[in-house]
Amino acid sequence: MPYDQSWMGYGFVGGLEAGGISAVAGVVLFVLFHAIGRRGGWSEAKKIGWSYLLAVVLSAGGDIGNLFYFNYGNLQSLQLLRAKLAEVHDPDNLGTRVFCELVGAGVGIWLAWLAIDRRARRGARASRG
Repeated sequence: MPYDQSWMGYGFVGGLEAGGISAVAGVVLFVLFHAIGRRGGWSEAKKIGWSYLLAVVLSAGGDIGNLFYFNYGNLQSLQLLRAKLAEVHDPDNLGTRVFCELVGAGVGIWLAWLAIDRRARRGARASRG
């Protein structure tokens, strides 16, 4: 299933843009899972794990699928390979984009965790007096 990435840059710039999207997804999902997990008594590891998994699946799933397909798919002809490569935005830097998406999701979750932790500590200090 091809999706339009024509607006995205090429090379490392495109990787940074994809990583930024993954970071935003990580922030949103961690905030969501923090709210859910707080009521359910989840550990921080469970909140981070589910947030990371969903952020990667949602923001990097297509690129990871293409990366695996080109490495392990059974391409029987040069014409099929050309057709599949034509559907992918910047196939030369697909690995860079996937790496940036994986790192971006982690960075987004880490930033959200820091912000929530800082807010909780500030609230604990205020209640102590």
